[in-house]
Amino acid sequence: MFDFRQLRYFVTVAEELSFTRAAQRLYISQPPLSQQIQSLENDLGVRLLERNKRNVSLTEPGKLFLDQARQILDKAEEARALMADAATGFSGKLRLAYTVSVTFHPALPQMLLRYRRFAPQVNLMLSEMYTEQQYAALLSGDLDVGFVRDEPEHPGTARNIRLDVIDREPLVLALPTNHPLAARESIWLREVAMEAFVVQPRELAATLYDRLAQIAAKANFHPLIRQHAQQINGLLVLVAAGMGLALVPASMRSVNLNGVKYLRLEDPDAYMLLALASRADDTSPVLQRFLNVMTEPE
Repeated sequence: MFDFRQLRYFVTVAEELSFTRAAQRLYISQPPLSQQIQSLENDLGVRLLERNKRNVSLTEPGKLFLDQARQILDKAEEARALMADAATGFSGKLRLAYTVSVTFHPALPQMLLRYRRFAPQVNLMLSEMYTEQQYAALLSGDLDVGFVRDEPEHPGTARNIRLDVIDREPLVLALPTNHPLAARESIWLREVAMEAFVVQPRELAATLYDRLAQIAAKANFHPLIRQHAQQINGLLVLVAAGMGLALVPASMRSVNLNGVKYLRLEDPDAYMLLALASRADDTSPVLQRFLNVMTEPE
């Protein structure tokens, strides 16, 4: 059966219509070139070229085969380029997840835009997923990388996860604009120890739920939970309605909801991580390229 080398030889001869010029272009001597063309014709069972001492011309089957040979070589070059891109992380697919709160952080659109400039051929498959769900999906192989809000809760998970911290985002206190403390710019959480809070259910947003409990414990009180909201932006609606106060990431201040004021928290533990999580043993080129682009300074 013919090979790619024979196809290249035939196309070159067909384009030059001269074995001498074709051999010069291919940087080989003429006898091996003639032998390879004869071998190709024998494999195909047809004569591709008419040649004599003065002229070389294509037969009708040769004209048809020239078009096919060029297509095959073009496809082979395309496949080679794709494989080279895949080996260096410039093509393929990347399954990426992010938590709801990350959609309000400027890092998400900025970093994805930056990555698209570096690797436009990579198929980004995006999904919204809570942090603990992301860790489970990473370990099961259903996810390649995620924007998470906390370190893994279980030591066994932590050993198998690589975490690249992007930001330690401050937490702020959302309260109604008619609240007696709304004129302030900052506050210690202990100052609202007797107030009611609205939170997301812990099974959906353990990071924020636990951080409220931790900061409150250091301030020697247990927060009174009055209402729950499934989504983090739903907390702000409850705050505006006077149902309670809410602890939210500072990037939520971009949600300009009437009736809500944000105060900076003075408590030193009032922050949330924003980090990239991936499997520690995942060495796929597309993931490594993504992590390099995301963690290198611009």
